[in-house]
Amino acid sequence: MLEAAEKQIYKRQLLTDFNSRTNYDQGKFYTPVAKKLLSLVKLGKGQKILDVATGTGIVALDAVTIVGSSGKVIGVDISTGMLNNAKQKLVMSGLQNVEFIEADADDLNFSDNYFDAILCSLAICYLTNIPNVLYQWYNLLKSNGIVGFNAWSENAFPPSRIFREVAARYGIKIPNPNEPLGKLEKCHQFLQEAGFQDINVQTEQFGWYFIPDTHTAEELWVINSKNVFGYQVFQLSPNQLEKCKAEYVAEIQALPTTTQGAWCDAPIFFVTASKPISTS
Repeated sequence: MLEAAEKQIYKRQLLTDFNSRTNYDQGKFYTPVAKKLLSLVKLGKGQKILDVATGTGIVALDAVTIVGSSGKVIGVDISTGMLNNAKQKLVMSGLQNVEFIEADADDLNFSDNYFDAILCSLAICYLTNIPNVLYQWYNLLKSNGIVGFNAWSENAFPPSRIFREVAARYGIKIPNPNEPLGKLEKCHQFLQEAGFQDINVQTEQFGWYFIPDTHTAEELWVINSKNVFGYQVFQLSPNQLEKCKAEYVAEIQALPTTTQGAWCDAPIFFVTASKPISTS
């Protein structure tokens, strides 16, 4: 867990990153991963849904078509840039029973026992205290309510792993965002400790091949160094930063390839669980 000062810096960088993402919906897996999550949670008509770290509203706007006019979907996000995009999409959709709220997903302020389902797609890794968040979600859910989220495997995205390894050689420690929930047993453990039951974890592969040439290697450097789990390299002096970048580019170019290119392994866990039915 981050200290208060570290958390403040982290949040500022998180906002800098996501407020600048103007083509988020065109990402390789954001939409298909969201749709897969929704297919597993099994929402119903008239339900109240919370979409945590809603981003551009991909999950929220699909969820409302399931819960219908008698239901309600609330999407929360810390990024005004992402929320502005979501609100524009909402206006264009003509839907009335969706609300987007600017809020820090680490500290939500809703009534207990209110939501039928809480969803979080491709964002739980950005939360600073996952066990505490799961306790919050448990309390916000109604009896027999469902939680659904996804988490990348601990070793997903070799180019990002290499980025962290190269940075470490220059004295820069970058946390692995996939470490907290990156193993099946950790998903079960965290949910059980929060009080959830009927825990189900499905694994799916979202990897792809890429050509590890100089152009791609430099693009990957930019992507990683802009991320909240990578910007730490800018603590280096300009000279050291250039050396670090050159070393990273060289390692990407040296990746083993097939006729299809280099493989970017990206297994993801789709996790669902329920709050026990109250006996009181």
